[in-house]
Amino acid sequence: MKVKAIISEEKVTLPEMREVLQAVESQRIAAEKEMSYEFRRSIEHANQLAKTTPEKSLALVQELQKLEKMKPEIAYRIANIMPRTRDELRAIYAKERFTLSPEELDSILEIVITHF
Repeated sequence: MKVKAIISEEKVTLPEMREVLQAVESQRIAAEKEMSYEFRRSIEHANQLAKTTPEKSLALVQELQKLEKMKPEIAYRIANIMPRTRDELRAIYAKERFTLSPEELDSILEIVITHF
């Protein structure tokens, strides 16, 4: 299937994507349609890596966006990865032009742990 145009674009977390993929999968099973290799791999990827519920991941994104040095892209990345250590969090911020203090890293990790 070729994509001809992008109709709309929206950021979603991995748990949200897992929920959407499961809904599409159940529709295809009910209609007895074949699932492509890419679709099956997408479902497998989402199932393996989604670590929380869609509601908790959205709440995490909203809380992270309240922080001073938080961009929406980074908040979604953090919600998808759910880092546990400072090093994992630093890797997410590696491309940014600023660095976070240890206190800022700890506050982000506390927020992630409370939503896990």
